[in-house]
Amino acid sequence: MQAKKRYLLVSLGACLLLVAYLWALQIGEFHHQNHHQHLYGVAQRHGLGQPRHHWPEWTHPLNTYLENMEQEQDGPLLLHQHTSPRERREIRNNMYKSRRCRMDTCFDFSRCQRGFKVYVYPLPRGEKVSESYQKILTAVEDSRFHTTDVNEACLFVLGFDTLDRDQLSSQYVHNVKAKIQSLPTWNDGRNHLIFNLYSGTWPDYTEDLGFDIGQAILAKASIDMDNFRPHFDVSIPLFSKEHPQRGGGKGYLTLNNVPPSRKYLLVFKGKRYLTGIGSETRNALYHIHNREDIILLTTCKHGKDWEKHKDARCDRENEEYSK
Repeated sequence: MQAKKRYLLVSLGACLLLVAYLWALQIGEFHHQNHHQHLYGVAQRHGLGQPRHHWPEWTHPLNTYLENMEQEQDGPLLLHQHTSPRERREIRNNMYKSRRCRMDTCFDFSRCQRGFKVYVYPLPRGEKVSESYQKILTAVEDSRFHTTDVNEACLFVLGFDTLDRDQLSSQYVHNVKAKIQSLPTWNDGRNHLIFNLYSGTWPDYTEDLGFDIGQAILAKASIDMDNFRPHFDVSIPLFSKEHPQRGGGKGYLTLNNVPPSRKYLLVFKGKRYLTGIGSETRNALYHIHNREDIILLTTCKHGKDWEKHKDARCDRENEEYSK
């Protein structure tokens, strides 16, 4: 009998504890809802909107720590294993600080009221330019748009060579940044036109020119789409130093002659990158070389250690390229 009483008291106590626990949960939920309703009322009265009910989802936790344009997504040519995050940040800041430039925001049309005149800066004493860049300067100076009066110029062209910005190249011009800053009419590059064919160095070939172009127009070969500023920059073809200063004979295209009667449909002569950027594209085009109307002459001799990466096609292609 005593045992039955003890079991009954224990069961009753457990039930009381369970009821007390459930009652406490109800009271807590009631206060919780009242608290949120109070916050909601305060927020509504002050125009703050509904308060958060859950932890915030931090989708961009490092945004406040990024500097300048680092918040923008990296372009494909900036993600390289051979460049540090600091170097990539400097490339972005120095090269494309004014990437939102357009003609109506970064070009001073008031300088062109007296006509479109182009001024070429005189070449500093002792400075040399490549044969290719000299052809560009000569074409400008021989045109009817050239002027020797800096005050009537609408557009400015640098006198020193910026075509080859590969630091491994013998034609790489040093201290361009200081030379540009010394120009009295530089004005952060406004109304300036900069020519470039090669940039970066092996094996990454980033688009860093090694100096800040500011608000200057960039005429560049193989410019990346993420860095190209529409209706402002100019995409130019990559041409060799053997490219003639002036056009040759008349072409084969005549009136009502479609397709045109020409011997070659496609011709390319250049380096076939064995590794790095551009290697996959150029290595995939060899099969269209038919030695008749499509001619692709490539050489594997690119970089100091190209022989380490040579394949079965290199010897034959090098021989055809050198003919």
